[in-house]
Amino acid sequence: MNTDVSASLRHMESRGMEPEVTVNWTSTVYDTHPCYESDNTTYVFTSNPSIICVLLYIFLGLLSVATICGNLLVIISIIYFKQLHIPTNYLILSLAVADLLVGVLVFPFSMAFTVTSCWYHEGLMCKVRGSFDVTLSTASILNLCCISIDRYYAVCQPLAYKSKINNRVIGIMILVSWGVSALIGIGIIIAGFNQGKCEGSCLIDALISTTLACIFSFYIPVIIMLCIYLKIFLVAQRQANSIQNATCQSTKSGAAVSKTERKATKTLAIVMGVFLLCWTPYFLCIIFQPLTYSATPIAVIETLNWFTLSNSMLNPFIYAFFYSWFRSAFRMIISGKIFQGDFANTKLL
Repeated sequence: MNTDVSASLRHMESRGMEPEVTVNWTSTVYDTHPCYESDNTTYVFTSNPSIICVLLYIFLGLLSVATICGNLLVIISIIYFKQLHIPTNYLILSLAVADLLVGVLVFPFSMAFTVTSCWYHEGLMCKVRGSFDVTLSTASILNLCCISIDRYYAVCQPLAYKSKINNRVIGIMILVSWGVSALIGIGIIIAGFNQGKCEGSCLIDALISTTLACIFSFYIPVIIMLCIYLKIFLVAQRQANSIQNATCQSTKSGAAVSKTERKATKTLAIVMGVFLLCWTPYFLCIIFQPLTYSATPIAVIETLNWFTLSNSMLNPFIYAFFYSWFRSAFRMIISGKIFQGDFANTKLL
């Protein structure tokens, strides 16, 4: 989720403390961002950007390209190779689509409308940016929730897995995840327009809405995922102990399946762990910011925001590092081998 909510909070917080606010544009812009300059009553992107500004936008541009290319590899791999047509990978595909859209839509908006751009001028484009950001981040969280449910049945109830987690159920999970995310994203735009029409109750309403959004969009799903993965870990430990004590061949065959599922669960748990590492600082900042007397510096908010967005780039590298079949698929795609013939039924090692 982007910094528009926190920006609004800071603006209203200032209004609550001081009825009339006079902004020194020259000092404000100079202090907040190296890429903007004062233009009397407003500020514009500077015609003579500093080295820091140029390096910043080059870095963010490369981050966007890496995010798009990495997630495209995941999407093409799952769609093209039939070996990867399994329920878990369809959820990974949905997550990759969300991450790809972050690279295509949110990154350019965030580069063009950084924190300072939306800080004082919360126009339509800033609200659209916020809507995309919230929608896609919520979609990522809900897809991770669905993945944890899939892993729960795969490890804890393996005999019922195929009957309970099939393509139809996965399709429903994906539709619900994206539907809820879209509703929340649209709600952000509506709330943004209504916000400009309220007066004294703005601060209280913003605090309540921001807190509730953080709780329902992040903290509750994360607590659910952590509980599920803890349950999976405990069951996997019991399975490992049973496997060590088993001697018959049938149990050994079952052990191979269980080992595969545990590896997949471990990898997807790492995906969730990286997600938490990237997103938790931002949400903690949003929750505790209204409780502090001084507003969080713009540089801190912007850094945390880009740290959250970088998560969309990391997932493809995690898949490539832990899954040999994804590495094989990536190599075939990058080398252009899939364009030289029909390799959809290729056995990926």
